[in-house]
Amino acid sequence: MTMTMTIECVASPSRSACVTLSSQALLPQLQSPKSVSFSWLSSFPTLTNISFSPSPSPSPLLLRTNPSLFNGSFVRAAWTRRSRGEAAKRPNRKSWKQRTDMYMRPFLLNVFFSKRFIHAKVMHRGTSKVISVATTNSKDLRNSLPSLTDHDACRVVGRLIAQRSKEADVYALAYEPRKDERIEGKLGIVLDTIKENGIIFV
Repeated sequence: MTMTMTIECVASPSRSACVTLSSQALLPQLQSPKSVSFSWLSSFPTLTNISFSPSPSPSPLLLRTNPSLFNGSFVRAAWTRRSRGEAAKRPNRKSWKQRTDMYMRPFLLNVFFSKRFIHAKVMHRGTSKVISVATTNSKDLRNSLPSLTDHDACRVVGRLIAQRSKEADVYALAYEPRKDERIEGKLGIVLDTIKENGIIFV
């Protein structure tokens, strides 16, 4: 006695295969009187001849028209990824750091050294508003300092920047060195003086 049982599965995101079972593997288990165990697991026959035939993948048109049918499927993520062609259309697109740095570190310190004086200011990146300014070319420092460009002048500028920034409720600054610029000498003195007066650099 031979039987043929065919079970067809509808294509879904988690199960997309058609299973064909042969009853020849089921009959010896059903007709054998050897199983005397009373456990519920022993009542199920063991399936030995199982063949899987993968169903065809869903068409891209079906995914675009009705994406809810394939929710949770890995095919859906492939359509959201930017291709190389799309990236080539926008080669000047800024990176994630460039787009978020002005919000993560909003207050930027700028220090300028000339042959005659030292100028430093703190600016808000988003609004370009100047928070605090200190320069040795101002009237109160120009007449009181013996030199406008030495190490003592750098310490005075750093102390004034720290005091005026704290008056504006700014306690964290960011400094971006220029290309091939080293934080040493007069620049190092200004930054160290700002740190010593209660300002942190992020």
